[in-house]
Amino acid sequence: MSRIGRMPVRIPQGCEISIEGNRVTVSGPKGTLRTEVPGGMILDLEGDVLTVRRPSDSREHRSLHGLTRTLLANMVEGVSQGFVRNLEIHGVGYRANLQGDNLELSLGFSHPVIIKPPPGVTFELVTPTRIRIHGIDKQKVGQVAANIRALRKPEPYKGKGIRYAGEMVRRKAGKSTG
Repeated sequence: MSRIGRMPVRIPQGCEISIEGNRVTVSGPKGTLRTEVPGGMILDLEGDVLTVRRPSDSREHRSLHGLTRTLLANMVEGVSQGFVRNLEIHGVGYRANLQGDNLELSLGFSHPVIIKPPPGVTFELVTPTRIRIHGIDKQKVGQVAANIRALRKPEPYKGKGIRYAGEMVRRKAGKSTG
């Protein structure tokens, strides 16, 4: 039995779950998320506890059991608390700026890079070198953060670039002159 799959999902006050066939809708104070449950997983909603069961012990159902439970738990957490991803910009002259909802990045290119947030994702600038990405969908927040980081990954010699908050960059020694 999947250790993650058999854990119940607690539904906090203010959140609502509706199940129609294999379609699940989770509503909360921050918004609403919808998804389709894969592989015919069986959902049991009793009071404020949601449990996921698998219809058989086939390889496919075993692999989808924990995934389904985690996706539903992330939806519940997203609509109740939301998700945040923090990015740091390191480098001389590298900075971020907000233009309305869009994020403008100066990363040493000949032009500024403008990023438009997808629906449900917002940007916040803590300082010109610290970006906070908010949203209720964990996948969207993580993907937007990864796309921004991919514009200028941290390089190993000087450590310049965009990195996740708390990410350690392994530094290399440069050429030694002899």
